[in-house]
Amino acid sequence: MRVHFSRSVIVIVVIVVVLAVAISLLVVKLLEQVEPFSAPRAGCTVKTPDGELDLDVEQAQIAATIAAVAARRRLPERAAIIAYATAIQESKLYNLTYGDRDSVGVFQQRPSQGWGSVKQIMDPVYSTNRFFAALVKVKNYRKLPIADAAQAVQRSAGGYAYADHEPNARILAAAFTGRVPKAVHCVFPPPASPSPSRRADVSEARRALAKALGGTAVPSVKRGWLIATWAVAHADKYGLRRVGFDGAAWSPASDDWRPDTTFTAREVSFA
Repeated sequence: MRVHFSRSVIVIVVIVVVLAVAISLLVVKLLEQVEPFSAPRAGCTVKTPDGELDLDVEQAQIAATIAAVAARRRLPERAAIIAYATAIQESKLYNLTYGDRDSVGVFQQRPSQGWGSVKQIMDPVYSTNRFFAALVKVKNYRKLPIADAAQAVQRSAGGYAYADHEPNARILAAAFTGRVPKAVHCVFPPPASPSPSRRADVSEARRALAKALGGTAVPSVKRGWLIATWAVAHADKYGLRRVGFDGAAWSPASDDWRPDTTFTAREVSFA
């Protein structure tokens, strides 16, 4: 018995086959772009007695910069807490190129209100310095509630919101100012196609640190941990493969500080 198919049936079958092939190719393409489930992602965890926070790389770098600028200006930890609460509310600790009206940067400062040019504000060191310069002019800012001090600088329409971020701001301040040693743990998995020619740019890292901190000397253990923490947060940017200080060492493949007595409390080692 011979079976005859109409032309419309044949056309439908061909369309189904073509669609099936196209979908299969699309699925294969998508799977090629997906990283293995076991592959760790770059990021940092902040661990202090007051709690833990997960940050991505940019957030960690911004947090380290704020602490360094506060230290350069010899400001108390409370000033850093106020800055962190503000930055979390305004930008979630990102250096944003956009915002309400002409607001930009970590603190969402507006060129039209005299904070500086867009280019200047987009430099986290500059914008943090401008924030602190305004903060220290606030009468009794050290005794004001965190949200009130932040609002006195920002003059935001929703100044009450800064209070919501005080707990996380305290965690960041304890870790990045160096008061709590070994509090920042970052991991930077190697790229799928590593470049064998890439070398650690230690000199550039130290120049960037000096820009924010004013220098790289280690007059105290607390300052040493601030520097070590800054280096860990910026390790991927400058290709650093190891940071060592005060009997401990960190490497990009590790999410923890390991004991290493070759490093003293007199100097923070970058390599």
